[in-house]
Amino acid sequence: MYFNENGFLPPHDYELTLNELRESLLVRGPGDGEPWDVTWRLFLIDQLEALVQQLWDVGIHQIYIDGSFVEAKAHPNDIDGYFECDVMELATGELERKLNALDPYKVWTWDSSSRKPYRGYTKKQLPMWHRYRVELYPHFGQLSGIKDEYGHDQQFPAAFRKSRDTFLPKGIIKLSR
Repeated sequence: MYFNENGFLPPHDYELTLNELRESLLVRGPGDGEPWDVTWRLFLIDQLEALVQQLWDVGIHQIYIDGSFVEAKAHPNDIDGYFECDVMELATGELERKLNALDPYKVWTWDSSSRKPYRGYTKKQLPMWHRYRVELYPHFGQLSGIKDEYGHDQQFPAAFRKSRDTFLPKGIIKLSR
């Protein structure tokens, strides 16, 4: 695994366990002498692990992470990702109930009214971001609200495999047990 000339992982789904992720280029850095915030990145992985374990505990195994965490950025703000789930379990609120039964902070919601401001940020953040600095979105084939270079809405799998500003293809991490 390496960063290409654009600072992205080359386009591919890189399957890693959480322990492999902790030892990877994404946490340890590219080793090019540039500053790299290993301590912060390890903290983010620990936070991610709490949420991922909850997803695994309710039977969700297709979990992907992206955002600036998987780019050549020394200090990413957070970890973004999505997971594949059953539309009915999400629509009925059953998935949210199951996950919140496991989470001591009850952060599992994607209701826009639950978003709160955070100092220094223009975008209001979900409760899971405030507690864990991680945002994981459910995906069941719906549009994500993220537009492509032509102004069309994309599904999470397409949106997370392109950079938001240049729309260049990039790699993503698929978490495995």
